[in-house]
Amino acid sequence: MTDAHAAAFQTVSADNHPIHYDQVYARAHGHAAPVVHGLQVLAFTAPGATLFPQYIGDVFVAFAGLSAEFHREVHAGDTLYPSLTIIGLEPGDGTGVVTARAAVHNQRGELVLSGEHRYVLKL
Repeated sequence: MTDAHAAAFQTVSADNHPIHYDQVYARAHGHAAPVVHGLQVLAFTAPGATLFPQYIGDVFVAFAGLSAEFHREVHAGDTLYPSLTIIGLEPGDGTGVVTARAAVHNQRGELVLSGEHRYVLKL
């Protein structure tokens, strides 16, 4: 994660809170550095940001929902490691729902985000 990544996300999201870009403001509010947007960290769990599409092939229909919890701050300079682990399969009529546990760890092995995703796939 670089300052450029954070600035690009700030531009796209229109989230201009100074906690995300102002070093002095961040420190005055108890943070070591500006905090990367939580939704930007969540984006690292998108199926295409992992190896999930390579494993499932051409059967993806829709991203059906998600939950997420943020456990630690992310700052520019951190390296993020996303993972998805399949924890549930529900067959339907011509489609199925896959539930995956989502996790993002930083370079120190600390969990920064956890949650679940649900995807609809063609059977």
